[in-house]
Amino acid sequence: MEKNKSLVDRLNAVNEYEQQPIPTNKLKGWRNFLGTYAGEHTAGTEFVIGPLFVAHGASAIDLVTGLLFGNILAVLSWAFLTAKIAVKTRVTLYYLLEKIAGKKFTLIYNLVNAGLFCFLAGSMIAVAATAVGIPFDMAMPQLTDVLPNSLGWVWTVFVVGAITTLIAMFGFDQVSKFAMVAAPWMIMVFIAAALAVLPRLGVTEVGSFWSVAESTIWTGVPLEGQSKFGFWHILFFAWFCNMAMHIGMADLSLLRYAKKWQQGFSSATGVFLGHFIAWIASGILYSLFLIESKGSLTFAPGPIAYSAVGVAGAICVVIAGWTTANPTLYRAGLAIQSINPKWKTWKVTLFVGLFTTIAACFPALVMRLLEFVALYGLILMPVGAVIFIDVYMLEKVGLKANYAEFKGVSLNWAVALTWIITLSFCLFLNLVFGIEIFFLGLPGWFVAVLVYLVASKMNQKK
Repeated sequence: MEKNKSLVDRLNAVNEYEQQPIPTNKLKGWRNFLGTYAGEHTAGTEFVIGPLFVAHGASAIDLVTGLLFGNILAVLSWAFLTAKIAVKTRVTLYYLLEKIAGKKFTLIYNLVNAGLFCFLAGSMIAVAATAVGIPFDMAMPQLTDVLPNSLGWVWTVFVVGAITTLIAMFGFDQVSKFAMVAAPWMIMVFIAAALAVLPRLGVTEVGSFWSVAESTIWTGVPLEGQSKFGFWHILFFAWFCNMAMHIGMADLSLLRYAKKWQQGFSSATGVFLGHFIAWIASGILYSLFLIESKGSLTFAPGPIAYSAVGVAGAICVVIAGWTTANPTLYRAGLAIQSINPKWKTWKVTLFVGLFTTIAACFPALVMRLLEFVALYGLILMPVGAVIFIDVYMLEKVGLKANYAEFKGVSLNWAVALTWIITLSFCLFLNLVFGIEIFFLGLPGWFVAVLVYLVASKMNQKK
């Protein structure tokens, strides 16, 4: 009977429980989250971020130590902030925020959130397209490119975008299954590719790796036109590159399926396989590419991986792009669908996928990925602070949690003020004191906590 169902019938049957807690029989075990996080974070971004550390002149010791401590902080943030609240509430970020902030604020937030997720997914579709276009001798993006450089590039992006959107339309189950199949194979390709090219960089024995790493791979000297990255840049980037997901609470929508909050520690498979091993491996590949291409401005993960290990490297880039774009499109679809619960999530995801694919045509999304990832986390961070305080502190200080739901209002001004004041404060630090975007999230979070507590006290004084 199931086989006779049409594609539309099967999509309509997908229930993501957007407006209700997850039923107990739908909760997922460790295996699902280990695979999902490993697949999402051992992914297309790793083929971009690892090389960008090389371009920004990170030294070998700063890279290793910065990634180690930054990734530990990221895992702790996922487990003790996001997972605990996800298991306590069992609802999506967007439904919980509507109860706290009201429908008007949630509408604005969801549009901003979905737009940012679309741009991130678009950059991963573009990464996959650089590998798909290799057999067709497609002109690849350059470090300085902003606009599409050929019709072939646009067609390739649309093919990759269509496949990515189709997988995301089938919901969390298909996203997690795809990741569990792809993740183990991808990380092995990352490791094998890096090991395979080390002799071409001058590593002839294990003992010589570190000296080559310092002198040839991560030299501490940025490429022309790139800023210098040190230990603190790398630590805060590793911690905050997924700020929107953990401190910003976007992963409430995924971790609400967890049987217990400790499954938040499964994020370690993603950050230590992806944001440690894979960033180091892709940096090695890019260093070799720079040497053998004599400093070419081409910045395309597909050709970089292909030049190192051939077809396996190119295929890995395609799959890696999908495993990041799929769950990101899923989140974007949930954000838009929450605006009108009557909309079918798969239809919304289809629309979001089209918008994302159009955005993916612009190579600037890839070339400025470090800054974009930091920016989208910063923009969503104040709402994560609001949710944390609302769930754990407001009632302890005599205030009402879920204030918009309690009062029946469409806008909780305390939340709106917190978002505006926090981001204004971060902009002030950036413009007046020159503090780079990578460092603004930590002081911004404490400002958001303070502003929300004071604003809630004023708003609820009656």
